[in-house]
Amino acid sequence: MSDTMEDAAIKAYAAELLEAYDTGNQIAPITDRDPAFDAETAYSIAHRVSALREARGERRVGRKIGFTNRTIWPLYDVTGPMWGPVWDTTLHDIGEGSHRLPKLPEPRLEPEIVFGLKSAPRAGMSETDLAGCIDWVSHGFEVVFSSFPGWRFSDADCAAAFGLHGALYLGPRLPLTRSVVEQLPRFRVVLEGSRGKRLTGCGADVLDSPLTALGHLLNTLAADTDAPRLSAGEIVTTGTLTDAAPIKPGDHWTTRLDGIDLPGIKINFI
Repeated sequence: MSDTMEDAAIKAYAAELLEAYDTGNQIAPITDRDPAFDAETAYSIAHRVSALREARGERRVGRKIGFTNRTIWPLYDVTGPMWGPVWDTTLHDIGEGSHRLPKLPEPRLEPEIVFGLKSAPRAGMSETDLAGCIDWVSHGFEVVFSSFPGWRFSDADCAAAFGLHGALYLGPRLPLTRSVVEQLPRFRVVLEGSRGKRLTGCGADVLDSPLTALGHLLNTLAADTDAPRLSAGEIVTTGTLTDAAPIKPGDHWTTRLDGIDLPGIKINFI
């Protein structure tokens, strides 16, 4: 392809993905249509989608890191993490009430550790220095979805489809103490939901620790000259601690955390 044709294809795929997101529809994976489609092109599409969302008034407030949990890579036929933006339109506090489930195809729920940044971290920082850049830590739920039928896709498809991010619900925002930093790799979580669903995981499943996942994101962003760097005030959700659980309106979900000074959370969908 010529450079002009490549740019036209990127714009076309970005428009197609955003329209599918807005309408709740699904599309064929891009890799099915273009076997040469790769991660670099995928992030070019994702950046174009972000520009379109900003142009219509949405504001990026953070990032999500996806597929940091190595235990689920074989389940989704992926080989490593990816990332996408979190928007002011997709960020919510859990609070005490119920939440209307976003109208997204094949939604799933992921329990995660979320950081709020007080200063801009840099690629190559030690975990101690990374922790010094964090203002607060929260346990939250991310709602993810699949732009592609049957949750069948490649790593590149996920990156292009804005990291499969649908919504992020935050529990209490608490100070990141030294003890919590030390507990992050070791704690365990139980996710329980309607119809007797029960899933388990631990902090070490997320690239050995949610802090390690943050470092991985920084290295990834540093390698992409078109990706905005992390800045003070942003939030970063570090990836699911369990497999993603299919959800529907009427579901009630709770978590229990053991071995860390963070409370479990609950969410009701209508």
